[in-house]
Amino acid sequence: MTSRPFARPLRWLAAFGLTVVAPLASAGYFQWEMVELTGAASCGNGTPYRFFVNRTPLSKDVVMVYEGGGACWDQKACLGEGALGATNPDGIPVDYMTQLDGVAFGLVTPFSNRNDPFQAVQTQSWNIVFLPYCTGDVHTGSKTTVYDDAYPETPRVQHHAGQANIRGAAQWLRANLGQPRKMMLTGYSAGGVGSTSTYGIMRDTLQPTGNATLLADSGPLMPAPRSGTPEQYPSLPLHNKIRDVWGLDEPGGLVASYGASFPAFDPNNLGSINGALAQRYPQDRFGFMAFQADQNFSAFSYAKFYDDIANAPNPRAYREALFSRWEPDIARWTADLSQHANVAYHVPYFRNFNQSHCLTIIDFSGTGIQELNVDSVLSFVDASLDRGPVTRQTEVDRLADLTQILSPAIRLFKLLERLLT
Repeated sequence: MTSRPFARPLRWLAAFGLTVVAPLASAGYFQWEMVELTGAASCGNGTPYRFFVNRTPLSKDVVMVYEGGGACWDQKACLGEGALGATNPDGIPVDYMTQLDGVAFGLVTPFSNRNDPFQAVQTQSWNIVFLPYCTGDVHTGSKTTVYDDAYPETPRVQHHAGQANIRGAAQWLRANLGQPRKMMLTGYSAGGVGSTSTYGIMRDTLQPTGNATLLADSGPLMPAPRSGTPEQYPSLPLHNKIRDVWGLDEPGGLVASYGASFPAFDPNNLGSINGALAQRYPQDRFGFMAFQADQNFSAFSYAKFYDDIANAPNPRAYREALFSRWEPDIARWTADLSQHANVAYHVPYFRNFNQSHCLTIIDFSGTGIQELNVDSVLSFVDASLDRGPVTRQTEVDRLADLTQILSPAIRLFKLLERLLT
């Protein structure tokens, strides 16, 4: 759930390529429109929640991109402090999509840039909605929580209002864009969790007349029944924590929102959301992506809950402690996904970028599975959108990814990151 370690390189790259990527604006189309919500919607610091729409008159299809960027259940993280902090603790500025910052005209992912210079995807001709992330609750919370564990004299009042933000955005989109033809939800990191968890809200509000698709990148909701133990289900301590501080179990919270409409949902197992969606919408396609060597999402999942990780004596011991939990969690997650005919997954081992976290940021280079002759995740994306074969791909070879060639764009990002840190 990275808090955008690539933000500074993105500023430089966006400035360098501004004339290439800036869309041509005409009559309100092909430019970012800022929408400010009222009511229960809010950023974590209490400022208004804003999202952005890039319309086209040439399509009735819509793609919604959920931003990633960490999570928080303590004061420092909610203030954006530390490696495991939440992004945008000070809210979303009105010029968020045009400032030379972490989003930088949508360059962070090909799904949010209509004229992406690094990677073409078919949804770039659709209406594009970018849903920023500023609540520290992976777009799912329904509670205001006061954190004072780090600085008791200046408590942080955190508005975990992620679910209200998504509901408000969905209602605005239906009222102003109408009923779409095709609809796709996607998100990376925290946005991968959010797009999965709130898929039903968007799906039921927009009611697309054509295909509906989820492509969730590197935000796996792991199976973790409350009746189990942390030894059996390593994500259980995290799930128990966020249920409380994010208000997931409270009236109007995420768990209650599934209710009787999702009979396959087990309120005692947040990971059952995946299967509940697949069964509720059998005509839809659900695609999930993650790296087996993801050192970022695994850190958010376990580092604050297990002493052997928090107190690891060296980086190697730290990684080993993380992956001793991450690998069985991933295996159980994919086994659970495999039970549903309309669910696909693409799980390569490693990419030498961003701690092997997120397949769909910047571009898709380095996301292939060589042993299956899959060059990149693009074929998985296209198959999901075009209703091609339901593929379930997990890489076995742990060395082949070391030879994958990253794109010039990602290599430039890596160089800029080294120079700027």
